[in-house]
Amino acid sequence: MTWLHPDDRGLVRWLTIDRPDRKNAIPFDGWPELRIAFDDFEGSEQRVLVVTGAGGEFCAGADLDPSRVDRLQSVEDRHSRMKEVAAAAMALHRLTKPALAAVDGVAVGAGLNLALGCDVVVATERARFSEIFVRRGLTVDFGGSWLLPRIVGMQRAKDLALSGRIVDADEAQRIGLVTEVVPVDVLEDRVTEIADGFLAGAPVAQMFAKQSLNASFQIGLADALSWEGEAQSVALGTEDAAEGLLAFLEKRDPEWKGR
Repeated sequence: MTWLHPDDRGLVRWLTIDRPDRKNAIPFDGWPELRIAFDDFEGSEQRVLVVTGAGGEFCAGADLDPSRVDRLQSVEDRHSRMKEVAAAAMALHRLTKPALAAVDGVAVGAGLNLALGCDVVVATERARFSEIFVRRGLTVDFGGSWLLPRIVGMQRAKDLALSGRIVDADEAQRIGLVTEVVPVDVLEDRVTEIADGFLAGAPVAQMFAKQSLNASFQIGLADALSWEGEAQSVALGTEDAAEGLLAFLEKRDPEWKGR
């Protein structure tokens, strides 16, 4: 993958989109590669994923090079391509391990929804966000129609999706698009600090927590309590639960085994 670079820093994998000449837009044929990158991380020993972009930009969404888009002559061709986009979005959503987005510069279209698909979004003061699709004659994709109202509420989601307007970093933090805004020169250090904080949690417990929170808008309280009971019953029987209690009693940091 000449445009997508994984870099393992201990138990944290940094995945950099490296097409700065195109504002890190995803290549026309790049969606399967993005999905594979997420799948590779899921199967790796690394415990936290950081998604970022090269050259002071995050991601400008899909690369809409007319010479390539014109290949999609039929509805079937276009639908087949959108299945590839959806598969990449689902691979990110199904990660059982924490994922962070480190956003500098633009995060627009599918690039914004790529960031929102992560568990935490940290942005620089110069970051800019947009569900820009309607200004290109397109509709929201890469899971934005599902993610956006859950993150910012329905009315704000409609405002952003129907206007395609640009949101600066301050507004993005105020409405909940991003978790935190930091100066450009501390983005990497701050994201590293957050990633290290995730490493303090037990992997199996984090997996259950992500799954339950992702499903929380689709089920009622009774179903949530049932899920919690089943998940906690499994968690209580793990080696990590025993280690967590022992580490607490011995006043030391736990050493997680992920089982």
